[in-house]
Amino acid sequence: MDWYFIYLLQNAPGPSGLGGLGFFLPLILIFVVFYFLIIRPQQKREKKRKAMIEAIRKGDRVVTAGGIHGKVHQVEDGATSVLLDVDGGVKLRIEKQSIASVKE
Repeated sequence: MDWYFIYLLQNAPGPSGLGGLGFFLPLILIFVVFYFLIIRPQQKREKKRKAMIEAIRKGDRVVTAGGIHGKVHQVEDGATSVLLDVDGGVKLRIEKQSIASVKE
């Protein structure tokens, strides 16, 4: 009697329809959801941040990632740093990448 059930299980039809795609379909759907909820918005934010950093001009008020507030005193073309006037003649040279926000 046990051999009969084993025989039936061996000859049971497999999943029909999608075949190999049925196995990968959930993985593909998860990747699509991650792309639209995580990857794409992050790329948009990074693009916006790069545009903000490239648009920094003399006289802009900025806040650094460390929380330092200052006014841009000098921006050199092609340079990766700016000179900030922090307080009464105190000037700091900082990297453009460390600027968190610009307040014109």
